[in-house]
Amino acid sequence: MLKAPIAVALDAPNLETLTAWSKASAPVVDTLKVGLETYLRDGASAIAAVRETDCRLFLDLKLHDIPNTVAGACRSVAHFEPEFLTVHASGGAAMIAAAADTLPNTRIVAVTILTSMSEADLAAVGFVGTPIEAVTRLASLAVNSGARAIVCSPMEVAAVRSVVPADITLITPGVRPAGADAGDQNRIATPQQAIADGADLVVIGRPITGAADIETAARAIAAELS
Repeated sequence: MLKAPIAVALDAPNLETLTAWSKASAPVVDTLKVGLETYLRDGASAIAAVRETDCRLFLDLKLHDIPNTVAGACRSVAHFEPEFLTVHASGGAAMIAAAADTLPNTRIVAVTILTSMSEADLAAVGFVGTPIEAVTRLASLAVNSGARAIVCSPMEVAAVRSVVPADITLITPGVRPAGADAGDQNRIATPQQAIADGADLVVIGRPITGAADIETAARAIAAELS
């Protein structure tokens, strides 16, 4: 059965819950995402829980440091063989290239602008222009530096798709089914809209993991995408 292009965010309070979420959503989705909080707490055990399923491992560490340090961090997780590993696009061309060169078999994912940030937030930290201009500028820089995937909000995904090659994977967090609580996200859209606008993979957390029946919630969203 073809699985849905959904990455479930495993932002669980403990390893036991993470393992349960993984098992419950794995029959439906093709990717499971281990984020920074979970990785720092559970480390290799969190990775092992994902590897017990047939889903792809999305290691979302958002690395952002000097190139040498990022290369070293990539070597430290190389044995996990993640399908995806995130770095911040704003770390620059040399940093992104260091990650891509160190892990040639991993799809290095460049995070453009966090979906929790509003236009006012971007202006406050010195980004020039509109969010779309900032995101497309960072996306182009990242791809030219060796990134093979881009994270952007659903609001920018169509613009990014127009400026990067077709084989670049576009990943959109900030995705919420109609009627769901936006939480701490600002630039959001429904899963269907994100895919229609050019996303290859949508990241969904609480609308799935916060449901009473995780598999049923995942199947409902998957059905909407199909």
